[in-house]
Amino acid sequence: MPAIQRSEFALALNQVASERGVDVEVVLETVRNAILAAYRKDHPGAEIEEFTAELDPNSGEAHILKEGKDVTPPGFGRIAAQTAKQVILQKIREKEKEAILTDFRDKVGTVINGMVLRFAGPNVIVDVGKTEALMPPGEQMPQEKYHLNQRLSFYMLEIRDGMKGEEIIVSRSSNGLVEGLFKREVPEIAQGSVEVKQIVREPGNRTKIAVFSTQPGIDPVGSCVGQKGVRVQAIIQELGGIEKVDIIQWSDDIKTYIAQALSPAKNVTLEIDEKEKVAHAKVPQEELSLAIGKDGQNVRLAHKLTGYRIEIEGIGEPPAPVEEKVEKVEEVVEAEEKPAEEVSVDSKDDAAASSEPVVEVSDDSSDEKKPEAEAEAVGNPDEKQADSSQAQEVTIEEAEEKESAESDESPADEKSKTPTKETANAVEDEDSKDSEARDTNSENEKPSEDSSKE
Repeated sequence: MPAIQRSEFALALNQVASERGVDVEVVLETVRNAILAAYRKDHPGAEIEEFTAELDPNSGEAHILKEGKDVTPPGFGRIAAQTAKQVILQKIREKEKEAILTDFRDKVGTVINGMVLRFAGPNVIVDVGKTEALMPPGEQMPQEKYHLNQRLSFYMLEIRDGMKGEEIIVSRSSNGLVEGLFKREVPEIAQGSVEVKQIVREPGNRTKIAVFSTQPGIDPVGSCVGQKGVRVQAIIQELGGIEKVDIIQWSDDIKTYIAQALSPAKNVTLEIDEKEKVAHAKVPQEELSLAIGKDGQNVRLAHKLTGYRIEIEGIGEPPAPVEEKVEKVEEVVEAEEKPAEEVSVDSKDDAAASSEPVVEVSDDSSDEKKPEAEAEAVGNPDEKQADSSQAQEVTIEEAEEKESAESDESPADEKSKTPTKETANAVEDEDSKDSEARDTNSENEKPSEDSSKE
């Protein structure tokens, strides 16, 4: 079989069809309609319904036929190509968009990956591959911030008519996003051995998902959590890391199901009124805050999950307030600090007691000097002058010794007032000098008594 040589037109036709993702016949039909539009522009009075266009897919040669007769004007191929350029491009774009929308219609209800492309007011434009999708404010997570070129997982919500034709709507707040992420991360759910019964969600805060195993021997909760929480942690990261996910096991017993729905609270006792669809729950006081949740979030999601109105009551004594615990701790700390204060006071008393002997020694020396001065006053005038000169020498020496002793003392010794070796030596010298002065006075007194007797 001989090889078929393709012309440049045929190669260009196949290239356009492969790049745009459309069929070759669609491109050929678009070119035929563009040729007819160009012929009508050159012949305004002609009725276009009476004419048909033929196009050779190999050579690209075009002919205009009217009732089977060739009425193609000379040079029409080049003129028609220039005139029909915009029409051809527009038709190809329309066919391409239709093909893309047909492809995405099959993906409605699934999770797709996309990148934040730009912002159009409150709306977020997302690049999802061949086309762009729109995420309106109602489908955005309240506590999530978006920035350009951010890659996220989106839930393919629907395709609806917009201002510029049909638009693809994606969501980050839909329950389907959580279910799709679990199908992606948990093989048991994708295979059908674990079934997702129900999902309730407050986007950006908390999600509760009830799962059930259709095969015996499979733990539905454990399979969703994964080893060391790997699977559920991956899902939380896809949700931005700000949303908590509670996985509970679905049960036919409504009491067990409601108790599971109130997790992470434990030790829950229930009384069910099936007619009124009311459940009275009693939990310990330490579990009461967990059962209610922040702003009633936990019990609100449990109500949506089970369909029962849940009334929660705390039993037992309430836990001690935090303030009382702080006061007790302060009392214990004060009791521990008191012995240290007493020890420091005793040390101060000891230091004061140790300083007393120094003061007493100085007082004794001053008291001993008084009778010596009186005795000197009673003696002869010559003896008084000699004694006064000696007393002046003694006082000068004592003053010098005291000054030297005070200069040698350190600030710590002055505070404690404890006697040093130099002060003790000075006191001993003073005592020896006082004893010598007493001996001289006694010798001087004896001649004065003999003279008085004579």
